[in-house]
Amino acid sequence: MALFVRKSRYIAPQHGMEIDDAVLTMTESDAAKIEWPLNRSVIRFFWWFSVVVFFGLALRVAYLNIIKGAQYQEAAERNSLRSLVIPAPRGIIYDRFGKQLVSDTPSMDAILTPADIPRDEESQNEMKRLLAATFVLEPGTLDDIFQKLDRKSLLPLLIKERVSQEEMLLFLSRSQELPGVGLYNTTRRTYADSLIFSHLLGYEGKIRKEELVTHPEYLLTDSIGKQGIEKSYEASLRGVHGFQQAEVDALGHVKKELGVVQPIPGSDLILNIDADLQKKIFDSLQMLLEKNGLKRAAAIALDPQSGAVRALVSLPSFDNNLFAERISSKDYQALIDDPALPLFNRALSGEYPPGSTIKPVLAAAALTEGTINEHTQIESRGGISIGKFFFGDWRVNGFADVRRAIAVSSDVFFYSIGGGYGGIQGLGMERMKKYENLFGYGNKTEIDMPGEADGFIPDPGWKQDKLGERWYIGDDYHAAIGQGFVTATPLQILNAVAAIANGGTLYAPRVVSQVRSPDGKVIQIDTKVIRKDFISSDILRIVREGMRQTVTEGTAQSLQTLPVAVAGKTGTAQFGNDKKTHGWFVSFAPYEHPTLAMIVLVEGQEGEGYNAVPVAKDVYDWYFSRPDLTEVSQ
Repeated sequence: MALFVRKSRYIAPQHGMEIDDAVLTMTESDAAKIEWPLNRSVIRFFWWFSVVVFFGLALRVAYLNIIKGAQYQEAAERNSLRSLVIPAPRGIIYDRFGKQLVSDTPSMDAILTPADIPRDEESQNEMKRLLAATFVLEPGTLDDIFQKLDRKSLLPLLIKERVSQEEMLLFLSRSQELPGVGLYNTTRRTYADSLIFSHLLGYEGKIRKEELVTHPEYLLTDSIGKQGIEKSYEASLRGVHGFQQAEVDALGHVKKELGVVQPIPGSDLILNIDADLQKKIFDSLQMLLEKNGLKRAAAIALDPQSGAVRALVSLPSFDNNLFAERISSKDYQALIDDPALPLFNRALSGEYPPGSTIKPVLAAAALTEGTINEHTQIESRGGISIGKFFFGDWRVNGFADVRRAIAVSSDVFFYSIGGGYGGIQGLGMERMKKYENLFGYGNKTEIDMPGEADGFIPDPGWKQDKLGERWYIGDDYHAAIGQGFVTATPLQILNAVAAIANGGTLYAPRVVSQVRSPDGKVIQIDTKVIRKDFISSDILRIVREGMRQTVTEGTAQSLQTLPVAVAGKTGTAQFGNDKKTHGWFVSFAPYEHPTLAMIVLVEGQEGEGYNAVPVAKDVYDWYFSRPDLTEVSQ
């Protein structure tokens, strides 16, 4: 059987002759003798291999598109589209007359997006080298960051806050070599008169990881109030971040802006604080400390008719701008190591024996309980003896009724009404504690600031449980003159006297007056009454008359020359074993219609003395001589 027939014409190139080829016929046996270039089994193998590869690719494509499609689509969009945070400006803080106490200054932070950095260790080491050469960083900062990276996270981490202009220029020249690193526009707080207002305003700083537990809505690049009003009104001051929708490249650099949601600034705060009064108290107190070689003091002023805080000073102070700018380890350690404890807010957190400043409260208690009446006379011959124990008076005061006992600060009079002596049946510690609690001792005043201590008023049960000892009459005597186990904060003492001054209303002190949102809405911070009418107005009148006599014929007669009538109570309280005392003066003015109550504490004066009185005199003289007094008093 023939397989094929072929006929062709051949032209001989040498002769130009055409030759007809013979008809060629091939049989199967002839074809079998031909050698093929590839064996059929090899062809068959490659054919099946191609089928398997094609089928495998088809399955992979189906898997990636159908099963993993949504996941990879999301990842692709996430890597190409980013919502970049635009931080909200923080609210501004003003004093009661509109004086600005803090401002926001534009700043820039260096941040790192973990998802954008290279995975291999060599590239990361090179990144760390470049970062260290670009930004001035604390030792170990980069190691800490890179060791704790979540490689999939798009949440930025802070590398360096408050980037300098030199650092910014260095980064821009190297940005292509630093994938995932960027500059973040933000603001930093600048505090006016920082030493004067630091304990009052506090400061803000970058949030710590442990703070994120209670504030999960914050970013690691956010700032948060750390102390003072910045902390207690954080929710109002913070504002709401905006966002910039942008397209980024593989290095995380913005290639195209797609839209912006503008941030909402934080609300402004209007304080009850009188900035000029705050400065005056600070300067007067600082001058007295320098003159007497002392370092520690505190003072507070408030309106006794509402509890509005007009000034709050604690010395020594500190520069809160250091914290706003991220304080260095060296500067922070210097503050911590300072034995005068400049970071400690003595006005709110200091717990001291109140000394004789507690006597007006005990006078009100004794009059209320009928232990004495306003005409009861008790003689002081310099002290009293109980068995082998002698309880001294600071001087021989002679006979005194309750008004004169307050004015001259007769210890014997208050020993007698507290623990009993002669024909006087004393109140005893339980009843003393009852009235001290009514006036706010032993409890926080509920001021709108963080860090307030609650002081301590003991009782017999506490002593037995805590010390394993019974309560003695000597404990009553010590407590009756504000010594022994009794402690109080300057604010507690002032708040109790403010209740005496206003006729029997105990207010929760308030530093902030208004919260003003960016849209103009004003939220008034309401006055809060803790309790009222808990003591007869007639009894409080008698106590006030005694406090007035402190100035007219008692321990603060130097205040008689002031342009207004002042009432007050001096006090000293011993501490330690070296005969050092804390000096107190708590007062209010004008006497008939008080608009200002003030307390001054001077720590560590020598023996008996009233170093706090000259400060009060200087401040009252200035305050009630102001030409804008009508406006100030409103």
